[in-house]
Amino acid sequence: MRGVLDRMARAGRPPLHALTPQQARAFYEAGAGVLDVPPHRMAREEAVTITARDGAALVAELVVPHRPADAAPAPVLLYYHGGGFVVGSIRTHAALCRRLAHLAGCAVLSVDYRLAPEHRFPTSVHDAFDALAWLRDHAARLGLDPHRIAVGGDSAGGTLAVVTALQARDAGWPLALQVLFYPGCSTWQDTPSHRHYAHGFVLEAETIQWFFRQYIDDAQREDWRFAPLLAPDFEGVAPAWIGLAECDPLVDEGVMLADALRLARVPVDLEIYHGVTHEFIKMGRVIPEALRAHEDAARALRAALGTGSTVSGA
Repeated sequence: MRGVLDRMARAGRPPLHALTPQQARAFYEAGAGVLDVPPHRMAREEAVTITARDGAALVAELVVPHRPADAAPAPVLLYYHGGGFVVGSIRTHAALCRRLAHLAGCAVLSVDYRLAPEHRFPTSVHDAFDALAWLRDHAARLGLDPHRIAVGGDSAGGTLAVVTALQARDAGWPLALQVLFYPGCSTWQDTPSHRHYAHGFVLEAETIQWFFRQYIDDAQREDWRFAPLLAPDFEGVAPAWIGLAECDPLVDEGVMLADALRLARVPVDLEIYHGVTHEFIKMGRVIPEALRAHEDAARALRAALGTGSTVSGA
């Protein structure tokens, strides 16, 4: 990890907060696969269109791993990519989604929710929930099991997954699991880890606030759909697997989320991967902990979705 950070520093690349949102998206897209594992080949890859509540067409990608010919309809992970609500796409997270599908033996539906600043809060929250509603209605047509659905995401996508799980509970829609890689959960980013890892650990403090200025007004930050730690209660929400990076500004709020879920008697499996930073799960070529995190998340998915024992990480 230190070697990766040193190479990033020597490259002298501008931080995302020094760019326009359009430049930041192109920059993030160009670098997304440099340290990531090669994408696994899937039995099926399908572009789908999800209609949001306001009529907008959301692009999504469904991937299904190789399964026995006589297998029952595949369970599915609905995945929301990270990127601070401003950058990222189904393309930047394609390798990760394929790896999770391969290891967990489940389908993955990855959603291009709308990004800020063109679409500010709560548009992405609505898109995330609308994607779940659409998936429930269309799962059978897609050869998927509408009764075995998990939600997941990384960073901002993890935030959307937590919020969607809470909304699903309120709607009476059972979910099998939440898969959360270092989700953002707090209002003002004032925990000790935000201070300790503010600079030099991939996700800069200035970049976090730049993301949020694009995404939300300060007066809206007390809304639990932005800061899910403020949710009225967590009782009855889906079980969670949470994977955090030790050297990450977001690590403290991830631990706080796990504590809040456990206090509400929600089953939680919390893993903190030592010596790694934010974004490490997309660095599988050089960071062994990324591969372990993929396998740990897949093991939790297999148990929750009933897809059997863990596949080899090869």
